[in-house]
Amino acid sequence: MTRIEVKRDPDEIDLPALSELLSAASEADAHRALGEHAWLDLVEGGREGFAGLIAWEEAHPHPVGYAQLSLGPHEGEESRLSWALEVVVDPHHRLPGNTVAAELVRGAVNLIASEGGGHLHLWVNQPRPYHDRLAAEVGLSPGRALYQMRRPLPANEHATIKARPFEVGHDEKAWLELNNAAFAWHPEQGGWSEETLKARQAQPWFDPAGFLLYEEHGRLAGFCWTKVHRDGPAPIGEIYVVAVGRDFSGHGLGRQLVLAGLDYFSARGIGEAMLYVDADNPRAVKLYVDLGFTVNHIDRAYTGDIAPGGQAK
Repeated sequence: MTRIEVKRDPDEIDLPALSELLSAASEADAHRALGEHAWLDLVEGGREGFAGLIAWEEAHPHPVGYAQLSLGPHEGEESRLSWALEVVVDPHHRLPGNTVAAELVRGAVNLIASEGGGHLHLWVNQPRPYHDRLAAEVGLSPGRALYQMRRPLPANEHATIKARPFEVGHDEKAWLELNNAAFAWHPEQGGWSEETLKARQAQPWFDPAGFLLYEEHGRLAGFCWTKVHRDGPAPIGEIYVVAVGRDFSGHGLGRQLVLAGLDYFSARGIGEAMLYVDADNPRAVKLYVDLGFTVNHIDRAYTGDIAPGGQAK
């Protein structure tokens, strides 16, 4: 029998025990068990609406599953609540008939319903038919798709703009203004505060030399924030976030910023680049295809509206 324990404060979670579960799942699945936004919520204190749901089974002294909820920006004209959910199950508890994942998802849905309902995004890396069935059981359907795209380096085309590295302690205000304006609609990248940015700057992967800013006439016009993954057999450079200011759009600056990021990787001997992009953003997808990127895999959000006191519909 599965017992679900709900923690509203990350400090109440046994992080070492949970980290063992996340490490086992990450190794089995060949990707991080929790997305970066969720992981930072867990270790940095949690955003509004944080809830960690921990699954236990008899005769097992360790957690066998974990689900994490958080609130994102309000959506739609009615300003409804928007929830994000990620679920992790111990690899040894994924046998046919095991209900850990289903019970975690139902527990999260019931928690959302008890707190006024809202729109739910259940994120799944490289979904399979099982995930379709799991989502359908609580009234969720396939929604937002996220492409992970990759290309070998070096590229044949190079940037013609001159970007400069981010200066910690100086560029935060201008960057936050541009980022939050560009991603006002985005459930993860929008609405950042100085504390959100500082949490990223405190991560081991952060390197201001790869946080590229481009200015025109003394104003920040756009940026390309890169990240280098060194946990595989060879480092991979990620185009982490790219944005162009509203007053500077329509002139090909986005392409130049991506090229600046690729040039940064190549100058450091990195032989492959990757990025994530929403599948329903055809303009961005076309840009990346034109730059030689191809789809490596697809992540998906299953979505649905949770009624107050009810179930997903």
